[in-house]
Amino acid sequence: MGKRMKTLSLALLMIFGLSIIGFSQAKKPILMVVPSDVWCNQNGYMLEYDNQGVKVKVPDYKRALQENADLLLVISKINELMAARGFPLKNLESSLKSLESESAEESMLTSKSGAGISESPIDKLKKVAKADIWLQVTWTVNQTGPKKSVTFNLQGLDAYSDKQVAGASGTGNPSFSAALPVLLEEAVLAHLDNFNAQLQSHFDDMFANGREVKVLVKMWDSATGDLETEYEVNGETLELLEAIKHWMDDNCKNGRYSNTDATATMARYEQVRIPMTITDDKGRERAIDTRAFVSNLRKYLSGPPFNLTSKVYMRGLGEAWLIIGEK
Repeated sequence: MGKRMKTLSLALLMIFGLSIIGFSQAKKPILMVVPSDVWCNQNGYMLEYDNQGVKVKVPDYKRALQENADLLLVISKINELMAARGFPLKNLESSLKSLESESAEESMLTSKSGAGISESPIDKLKKVAKADIWLQVTWTVNQTGPKKSVTFNLQGLDAYSDKQVAGASGTGNPSFSAALPVLLEEAVLAHLDNFNAQLQSHFDDMFANGREVKVLVKMWDSATGDLETEYEVNGETLELLEAIKHWMDDNCKNGRYSNTDATATMARYEQVRIPMTITDDKGRERAIDTRAFVSNLRKYLSGPPFNLTSKVYMRGLGEAWLIIGEK
């Protein structure tokens, strides 16, 4: 009996150990820490860009990093805390340098006919950084006599959908320490485990139900026909819009998406759930992103019976436009 109990105990320990290893090796989202829009606005770190004739304000991360030493300390401390918990990180400063070196600062992309589409500086940065979740941080230092404390607000935003998926806020205990990183760590630590659990839960949901993105189908002015043009598809007469709907039904994760608007020249799809990975023709599993997903739609429409020329244009990571009529 004792021997059987020992064998059973050993088996249970092995199962428990494997579960712990599997949990610790679970894929985690890639994070990037940035100052919040509120913090940037309060401290004067905003810039304007021309969005097709409309002036829009966005955070000026580059100037904030160059001029505000506290920001570097805060980002460094949160990076340190998250890295210690196994989260892979992208560095904001390095991503901004990559943005410049790749000449991604150009705000306009034109078709061969000269038609243009604008893209915000933040959308460009998202494409270069390729982080799954942006951690937006806001903080203030409080002074009570000789003691100081930090009040913080940490938001986890899905880089593809811009939706908040995790949040934490609080104020640390007053301390005689004057070092901002120490004060911040004291304030954040009590909330970090719950915050990280929210991040991981969101990431796990993406694997189970797909990543949420947006897709916009448009027609160049030079296009012949429109979304109401009819085609014979597998023996069935379908408008182009209906054929695209059938493709979305087949290719979205669990068929999940919303067609929020449609006209003869435009179709808007939101809450589009794309799979995190797909299996290619050789049986290999590979990651898929918004561009790859919409490129597959472009390839479908380039073949018979449609034979349409189109261009995929990205707005950040989570929104793709398929513009039909030319490249």
